[in-house]
Order: sequence, then C-alpha cells, then structure tokens
Amino acid sequence: MAISPPFPPRPPHPGGAPEDAVLRHAHWWQHRWARYGALITLLTLSGLVILALVREQTGTEGFLVGLGLAVLPVPLLVAAFRWLDRVEPGPWRNLVFAFAWGACAAALIAIIANSFATRWIATATADPSSADTLGATVIAPIVEESAKAAAVLLVFLFRRRDFTGIVDGVVIAGVTATGFAFTENILYLGTAFGTDQLTGDTGIASVTAATFFVRVIMSPFAHPLFTVLTGIGFGVAALSGDRQHLRRVLVPLGGLLLAMGMHALWNGSSSFGEFGFFAVYAAIMVPAFGLLTWLVVWTRQRELRTVREELPAYAAAGWLTPAEPFALGSMRARRLAREYAGRHLGKPAAREVARYEAYATSLAFLRHRGRRGRAGADFLVRERELLNELWRRTDVARPALDHAARMTAPPVRVAPPPWPVQGVYGYGQGPAHGQGHSAGFGHPTAPVYGSPTAPTYGNGYGYGYGYGNGYGNGYGNGYGYGYGYPSAHVHGPGHIPGPGPGYPAGPYPAPHSHR
Repeated sequence: MAISPPFPPRPPHPGGAPEDAVLRHAHWWQHRWARYGALITLLTLSGLVILALVREQTGTEGFLVGLGLAVLPVPLLVAAFRWLDRVEPGPWRNLVFAFAWGACAAALIAIIANSFATRWIATATADPSSADTLGATVIAPIVEESAKAAAVLLVFLFRRRDFTGIVDGVVIAGVTATGFAFTENILYLGTAFGTDQLTGDTGIASVTAATFFVRVIMSPFAHPLFTVLTGIGFGVAALSGDRQHLRRVLVPLGGLLLAMGMHALWNGSSSFGEFGFFAVYAAIMVPAFGLLTWLVVWTRQRELRTVREELPAYAAAGWLTPAEPFALGSMRARRLAREYAGRHLGKPAAREVARYEAYATSLAFLRHRGRRGRAGADFLVRERELLNELWRRTDVARPALDHAARMTAPPVRVAPPPWPVQGVYGYGQGPAHGQGHSAGFGHPTAPVYGSPTAPTYGNGYGYGYGYGNGYGNGYGNGYGYGYGYPSAHVHGPGHIPGPGPGYPAGPYPAPHSHR
C-alpha cells in the first residue's frame, strides 16, 4: 500500500500559487518543437501519398463521390467517443493525432503492406483467388490492426498523463479506427462508383448503394469495434502498477490479438455461405458492440464514483468546499454548473468551470492510484500542480458548483417533529438549522471539517448530517430531518485522517471559512 503524503497547504488566496507551480502538460516528446515537426511532417507526407494512391484507383470523380459519402458517419462516431470521455476529457490534440494517424499513416501502411503480401502469395502459389482470400482474412487483419495500434501505443507512451484508464484507451483507439475507416470507405465507395459508371447501374440497384449500405449504414462501428479491444488492453495496462511489467505487456498484446481475430472473422464472413455475413453480423458483431458499450458506460459510472469518494479528503483539507465532491461526481451537476457560469459570467467563465471540473477529476484519479500503490514518482508534483490549477479558478467555479449541488441534491423524506409547529411540514420557509454533535475533538471554534461551522444538507429543524456533522445552515427549507453526503470524521483542529489504511493522519492546515 502506497503512503500518501500530507496535503499541501492552500495558497493564501486564489491565484496565490507560485508561477512555477502552474500545471504544465507533458509534451509529445522531450524536445517538443523538433518532434512535433517530425510528427506533422510524417502525417502530412502520409496523407499526400494516400491521397494520390486512392485517387489513382478511383479516379477524380470517384474520389469526390467516395469522400462525400465516407465523411457522413465521421462526426457521429467522433461525437460518440467524445461523449464517453466527458468525465475526464483529454485534449483535442490527442484526438486529432489519433484520427490523422488512422486516416493517413495507418491507411498508407495497410495499402502498401496488403498489396505487397497479396502479390507475393499469388506469385508463390500461382493462385490469385486463394491469395486474395488469404490476404483479406489473415494478412489484412494483422497489418491493419497493428498499424492502428501504433497510435494507441504512442499516446500511451508519450501522453501518459492523458492516458489513465480504460475509457482513454477506448477513445483513442476508436478515433484512430474512425480515421482509418474513413480513408478505406473513400477507396471502396469510389471504386464502386467507377464500376457503376462502366456498367450503367444507378439508384438502389447500384454497387455504390450496396457498398454504402454495408459499410456506412450497417457497420460504421466495425473498425472502431476491433481496435477498441486493443485500447481496452492498453487501458488495463494504464491502471496497472509500475512494477507489473508482465501485465503491462501481455494485456495490450492480448487485446491486439483479439482485435485481429474479430477482424479476421468479419472479413472472412463472406466466405461462410450465402448468409454467412448476416450470421456473423447478428451473432457476433452486434452482441460484441452491445457488450463493449455496456463496459465503457459502466467504467464511466465507476469513474464518477471515484470522484465522489476521493475528493472529500481534499474538501477536509480546505481545498474544496464540502458540496463540490457531490457536484463533481454527477454529470448533470457538472452541466448545470457550466450553464450557471455561462449565464451569469459569460462563455469564458463556463470554459473555466469546465477546466476546473477536468482538473478535479484528474486529481481524484491521481489520489485513487496513490491509494492503490499505482501512482508514479511524480505524485507530489502532479498533485500540487492540479491543486494550484483548481485554486486559480475557485472564484468562478465554486459559486457555480454550489448552485449545481443545491439543484441536484436528492429529495429527502421528512418527518414532522413531535411538537406543534406553524406552517406546512416538508418544504416550509426559512433557513434550516441542523442540530447535532461536532465530530471534531479540538478547539470548539476551530473551523475544521465536521465542526459546528460546517454546512449540512439538512432540510428543516431536526438532526442534520451531510458534509460534516454539527450545527450549521442547511441547503434545504422546511421542517424535518436533514440528510446529505457522509463526511469524513475530524480528529481535532486541522487533523484529518488519510483516505485509506497506511496513510498518515496529518497534521494538515485547518480550512478557513469558505466563500
């Protein structure tokens, strides 16, 4: 079990962090300008070459028709993967790189390697028909999945801060495969259009319409589905400890092999008889797509739960308000916070709240990895950077998140007191005053988490407990028993327990009154 260090002290006021502590994203490589330039040059040259090859095979008119049809599913797929990544959204430049690699570099590798291998097999066996079948079912899955996996590997190695779990692996792999399918669809649709021009077929009976239906309508998720298996492997490796070297190698390799196997099954389905394609589609592709979708959504919900469980420790140290862990652990509350900031302070404020949410989520994941002994050697530096980024935005983000927490607080069943009261039971008028003990054992006036000054989510007169146990103002109205988010126990002014076994209890600086 890793030992988490004491929380760093808060700056004296928002924006009080030293300049050298401002968060800096890891660069793609150590010498960023030279390596950025090399990467852009590689992708640009690959794009120009693949453009020339596809245009040569389809003709200019076929290329334009294929481009217009192939681009249709791209925004939907990218939006779907971006939606999956909303809990801890990665930077757009990672997605741009992944799409460009799939559409340019991976597609170029696949065209050259597949053509060379198929011709070599045809020459060696003197059987072009068998060479085409072998190339489609064996060579193509190995080459294409390896080429797409290279993008996931590069992000995993050089953008490690942005690659923290399964969802990140799924998003990078899916966007890479979307780019690859885009280029491949241009080639197939453009070739089909050229065939229709020679035969004179038009409308629904044309080869172009049939190709569009199979590749764009029925199976736009085919390539992303294959490569997502590789991404899941890298995501599991990202969750593994630094000393689990065998697991960090074998699990991504296993995911790549599964991707190749499913790709080979899909490509070979047309040789399984008249209805082989539809049988594989219904019996394997659709269930696999549903299973992976459930896995990713479940993982996303688990990430939100991690945020709710890890951030209260920072609220106890005074870095966050007691309501923020609840708000940051709810996608609805996050959205309401951004809308509130945008409505009252403008779009720049909404963007700052979105950044605040992203940094807080990264902080929760970092703390979670530290508790499980999987944090890197830069844990202290990274934690301090994230906390400083939060503190710089606290004046904008806290009112918005506080509003969102009040709007999304769960309804509470209230019980009337045993004595007569004026008004209506439930949601009456006036502030609530939760009554209870302070869980702290220090100076009674010390503003510690769980002390008599801590706010609760109590509704009405009665015993209220929530983000701290004790006398305080509730975020509800009326008469009844209070209810809220369970708080961490406080063992004296400025002393709070660590988030798990083996963690020191402090001392940490006692929080001051929150705005």
